[in-house]
Amino acid sequence: MNKTAGDYSLPENISMALANGTNIVRAFREQFGYSIEDLAVACGLTSLEIETIESGQNTDPHKLERIAHALGLPSNAMIPEEPNRLSA
Repeated sequence: MNKTAGDYSLPENISMALANGTNIVRAFREQFGYSIEDLAVACGLTSLEIETIESGQNTDPHKLERIAHALGLPSNAMIPEEPNRLSA
């Protein structure tokens, strides 16, 4: 069976980090071993933009998609409104 972007489920360790209050971008960034600066370079944003996203002050879906793409994730992986993104 082929999975679509809507079928994406979060890895268990990411789900656990979210349950503990970690921002989703930070959780993925840390899982991939990226510093804020590394992620900024990979997705074409500034370090300050990454910091404001991780602090919850910026939830621009286009920036979240850029981050997801840079990490090789589906474009909707970091968008909280996606009901099918979360694992059961």
